[in-house]
Amino acid sequence: KQWYQRRVAITAGAGGGHHHRINFDKYHPGYFGKFGMRFLHKKKNPTVCPVINVDKVWSLVSTQTRDHFAQRKDGKVPVIDCVRAGYFKVLGKGVLPKQPVIVKAKFFSYEAEQKIKAAGGVCVTVA
Repeated sequence: KQWYQRRVAITAGAGGGHHHRINFDKYHPGYFGKFGMRFLHKKKNPTVCPVINVDKVWSLVSTQTRDHFAQRKDGKVPVIDCVRAGYFKVLGKGVLPKQPVIVKAKFFSYEAEQKIKAAGGVCVTVA
């Protein structure tokens, strides 16, 4: 190589749009301005859907409540409102105790619904 052909990739100021493009995109996102089409009046709220797994559903109520309803013999069960706690969707990861419960949420995965029903509980969808 000639002296003027060496160290091309190390030259500080040049190559931002060409051979240094990966570095700029990785470590300095937004450096080159805007790309793509505009999304006019984008509403981020419809895409928000916080989730909770069935093994954590009982953590939304106190252990005193759980023990109280476990001792009752008249068939009343606790109601756990996930939406009120800030969770919109219930997912099916984990093990649910064999205690009946009414779970309120906007969405339920298939597995979560099966586990809640297997424990003797009910899934209630709310708006």
